[in-house]
Amino acid sequence: MENETTDPAVALWFTAQGKGRPFVLLHPGGTDSRALGPLVDELAGRYRVLTPDQRAHGHTPDQQGPLSYAVMAEDTIAFLEKEAETPVHLLGYSDGAVIALTVAIKRPDLVRDLVVVAGVYHHDGWEPGVPESEAQVPEFMAEAYAEVSPDGREHYGQVVAKLDRMHAAEPAFTDADLAGLEVPVLVLVGDDDEVRLEHAVAMYRALPHGELAVVPHASHGVLVEKPGLCARLITDFHVTDKPGTFAPIRRRPGP
Repeated sequence: MENETTDPAVALWFTAQGKGRPFVLLHPGGTDSRALGPLVDELAGRYRVLTPDQRAHGHTPDQQGPLSYAVMAEDTIAFLEKEAETPVHLLGYSDGAVIALTVAIKRPDLVRDLVVVAGVYHHDGWEPGVPESEAQVPEFMAEAYAEVSPDGREHYGQVVAKLDRMHAAEPAFTDADLAGLEVPVLVLVGDDDEVRLEHAVAMYRALPHGELAVVPHASHGVLVEKPGLCARLITDFHVTDKPGTFAPIRRRPGP
């Protein structure tokens, strides 16, 4: 189980679009909720889509001390309790997937179901050399940070250094942690993702109510590369009265 935190929650800047059931999307690390724009465009006609910026990302300022998935999950829990009609559909992308998974494990009462996109449950689930270190971060990410951050462009290096330290040791969930998660979970990755496919399959197998989607000809940028296909997979996952399948191994048989 991830370490507990007593740090006070930070109020997260967010946008809200569309009408319908609340669907909260958590962005990747080192960027902000703008990275979710292509998927939001596909979903906003069906849901009320809320996209918060995590602390030290986008419009939400950094705080003293290290970054951790636990502290960002606490921020997100406070956000859900204040800004959303819970339980919500919850999706996290890359680092956002780990935050979303942490929220679902700690506060399953706030989560209707969960989509884990291009994320890991243990830090050994990344391909070697991933995530990128500070020296490898593309310049356009620093420029995007400078466009909206209240902390200024010069602070971006400090944020990436904090992320590097976090990624070296987190997350560290176990199969037992996943086995205790009773909400439905869709594990979604590209077939050429930075997440090892073996790790994504292990996550799926450890979840009691898991589903798995491997998107062909897609990388770690799967939500940007194929937002329409991903939106169809996600909305199908959200269907509550799914029929049984013809030859199931893990699920109940069809009629």
